[in-house]
Amino acid sequence: MRDFAYQRAHDVSGAVALLGADPDARYLGGGTNLVDLMKTGVERPARLVDVRELPLDGIESTADGGLRIGATVTNSDLAAHPEVRRRYPALAQAVLAGASGQLRNMATVGGNLLQRTRCGYFTDLSKPCNKRAPGTGCSAVEGEHHNHAILGATEHCVAIYPSDMAVALAAFDAVVTYESADGTGQLPLAEFYLPVGDTPHLETALPAGALITGVILPPAPVAAHSRYRKVRERASYAFAIGSITGALDVRDGVVREVRLAFGAVASRPWRAREAERVLTGGPADAEAFAAAADAELAAARPLPHNAYKVTLLRNLVVALLTELTEEAAR
Repeated sequence: MRDFAYQRAHDVSGAVALLGADPDARYLGGGTNLVDLMKTGVERPARLVDVRELPLDGIESTADGGLRIGATVTNSDLAAHPEVRRRYPALAQAVLAGASGQLRNMATVGGNLLQRTRCGYFTDLSKPCNKRAPGTGCSAVEGEHHNHAILGATEHCVAIYPSDMAVALAAFDAVVTYESADGTGQLPLAEFYLPVGDTPHLETALPAGALITGVILPPAPVAAHSRYRKVRERASYAFAIGSITGALDVRDGVVREVRLAFGAVASRPWRAREAERVLTGGPADAEAFAAAADAELAAARPLPHNAYKVTLLRNLVVALLTELTEEAAR
């Protein structure tokens, strides 16, 4: 790790000004991803601007019945908040599935959104990686890729985005708020992460130097009937090989509303809009759930060693929506 300067920000505008004055600076929240990347040499900031003590650690209801979550809220506090658990239970479940208790105590909402891929080639400076060093190639295409992308990838990058929390936020149409040198702004999560294309090193649509200040969850009654499921290679403290957030409103055996988002299948949380379209207004049964999953996964382009993810996600869709349907019938 090379030498770096450290400065604590005392207000949001001051933090933005500090980063604007030093293009090689980075914001520091919990540091659970950034510091690891600094140790390996992937990230080499000249200055860390500590934003942990900014007044962005609240969770409050919005006037329209949604929630506003501050960027420095810890993952532990987010998962434990009674209104999150009541109105958006899948979000609490996703956060609890995401890491150990020690990491959840440190990791922040803003930092979670900005965490980077855990692809081994990205963190290995001896290997080509277009995300880390644009134009050098993607080692995973011909190398180890059993836990890489099956949706939205290109020959330039097949890495996946690792967040559990963001999968739930994607299903619930979350909006990211930020402060930049040009003032305040908002980005729907659906637009926050950029497609891979031929520039996988460009990961978000945040303006340069912008500071995430929070996340807004719009009111969504269906979200109260939601679950998160994660499949991983060991029982705890592991990144997903496939995950899903599902929310379902069933009346008289008919799907009135459904939300679906997948994790560990793309470079961003994958909102399964085609599956939602196929399901809405149709029967709530295993056959319909499987057909909807097949419609969404028709766009999958798996590599030789990760084709299992297509079957895995199909099974997750059927299992999770069946559970929600049975729960609604009780």
